[in-house]
Amino acid sequence: MDQIDNIAISDANGYRCGFVAIVGRPNVGKSTLMNHLIGQKISITSKKAQTTRHKVNGIYTDEKKQVIFVDTPGFQTDYRNAVNDRLNLNVTEAMSGVDAIILVVEALRFTQADRTVMKQLPKNVPVVLAVNKADKSKDRLLLEAFIAEIKSEFEFAAVVAVSAKHGLGLSELMMSVEPYLPESIPMYPEDMVTDKSSRFLASEIVREKLFRYLGEELPYAMNVEIEQFEVEESGLHRIYVAVLVDKDSQKAILIGKGGERLKKISTEARLDMEKLFDSKVFLKVWVKVKSGWADDVRFLKELGM
Repeated sequence: MDQIDNIAISDANGYRCGFVAIVGRPNVGKSTLMNHLIGQKISITSKKAQTTRHKVNGIYTDEKKQVIFVDTPGFQTDYRNAVNDRLNLNVTEAMSGVDAIILVVEALRFTQADRTVMKQLPKNVPVVLAVNKADKSKDRLLLEAFIAEIKSEFEFAAVVAVSAKHGLGLSELMMSVEPYLPESIPMYPEDMVTDKSSRFLASEIVREKLFRYLGEELPYAMNVEIEQFEVEESGLHRIYVAVLVDKDSQKAILIGKGGERLKKISTEARLDMEKLFDSKVFLKVWVKVKSGWADDVRFLKELGM
C-alpha cells in the first residue's frame, strides 16, 4: 500500500478507480453477481433470502480500472425488527458516497419490493440496471417489454441483461460502470480482492452454511460471533465460533439429532476456510441462546451490524 500511496494523483494517466454499490431486494443474486465480477467468492450466497447482513467490499482490478464493489443486504420490507432496520440503514448508507449503483432485478419478476428499493435510489448517482437470470427467459420480446416497463419508472444510466450464475453479460456490465469512475490511481494493491479481515470472512462462511441447512427453519433467528481467531506460526488457523439463537428450541434444531447437523455445518465451513486461507483450520462451533438478540440494538452494534 505504501508504494501506491506514494504515487501522485497526476500519475493516474487515464486510470479510473471508484466505488460501486450493488443493491436490490432479497434473493435477486447480488452476492453471486459480485463474486463473479471479482472472480472469487467473498460474499456468501444462498437460495434463502437475506443471507448478506454486512456491506462487503469486493475489489476488481485490471490495467484500466479498479472497481470497489459494495455488496449490500437485500432491502427488507417483510420482517421488521432491529436487525432488519439496521440492514436497511446499511443499504441507504451504502448508496451515499459511491460513484455508481448497480440495481439488480430478476428477469420477468418486478415486485413491489423492487419498487421500494428503487424509491431509495439517490437522484445524483448514476444507476445501471442489471437484469439478472436473463438466460431463463427464452422469449426475447417478452424480456424487452419487461425492461421497457422498468425503464419507464426510472432514468437508468444503462441497462444490461446478465446471468450472475453463469457469468453472462458481466464484461458489458463492468464496462457500463467504468465511465462513472473518477480518474484516479488504484486504492488497493492489484492482488487484493476484499478489504474485509479473515476474521470477518470466517464468520460469513459459517453463516452461509447455517442458511443452507437451516434457512427454512430458522431464517432470521441466527447470527454468528467469532469468539477467538488465532493464526499460529505454522499457519494453522484456530477459530472458535458461537452461533446465537433466540430460544432453546432453536438450539436443538441447529444441533440436530446426535449433533449431526452442527457437525456437518462445521465440517463444510472448515473446508471452505482452508481453501480460502490456503492453510489448515481448527474450527470449533457451538450454539448460544441469547433471548431477544435480534431486537437488542446495542448488542447488534457490538456485533458490527
